[in-house]
Amino acid sequence: MKNNHLTKNIINQTKTIFLKFCYFSLLILLISCKTDTTKKEDLSEKNKTEIEVKKDEQTTLKRIVFFGDSLTAGYGLDDLEDAFPSLIQNKIDSLGLGYSVVNSGISGETTAGGKNRIDWVLNQKPDIFILELGANDGLRGVPLSETKKNLQYMIDAVQKKYPETKILLAGMQIPPNFGQEYTSEFKNIFPTLAKKNNIALIPFLLENVGGVPSLNQADGIHPTKKGHQILANNVWEVLKTVLK
Repeated sequence: MKNNHLTKNIINQTKTIFLKFCYFSLLILLISCKTDTTKKEDLSEKNKTEIEVKKDEQTTLKRIVFFGDSLTAGYGLDDLEDAFPSLIQNKIDSLGLGYSVVNSGISGETTAGGKNRIDWVLNQKPDIFILELGANDGLRGVPLSETKKNLQYMIDAVQKKYPETKILLAGMQIPPNFGQEYTSEFKNIFPTLAKKNNIALIPFLLENVGGVPSLNQADGIHPTKKGHQILANNVWEVLKTVLK
């Protein structure tokens, strides 16, 4: 009987110890879960804050829209980050200026094509609008009056919708394939429009690049990576004067 009584005590003590162990294990688990949940909530709140900050940064950045053809689009380059609009973004970032570049270049674009999509592009709400179109018109022998009319239409569209937007017009020149008179008049379209509309002019986008074989791709028209670096400098010389 004494042994049975002793055995029962041992069993009861064992049960008590086991129950205490289970209780503490459950308590630790609950605390752990609560801590993990708190961490997740903190992390979620942190991520939410970071996203909101990024959104705020994006909305506070002013926008530069490059509206052009294959030159703007970076045709033929292995990496579009080597196109001159991206190089301009790099320059802006290095100087800590609050601008974001939007590349709206399409290869093969003419002034007629630009006229048709100008309203859609203006949804970008540009603070600075860089108009780089006309080269394909010249290479195709489009009547000069049509090219000039289309460029004026796009300038008017920007100024009407966003009167405070600053416009830069990229000047272009073409080889004398269609005769000296056509070539000369084509070249004069850009400074004439710039003066008429009181907008900034990049005298010749392809300055020191056009006609230089080592700075152009095999087609002799589209700049290489090094050529785009020069284009970026040509644009920057004018763009920097209107940035605030």
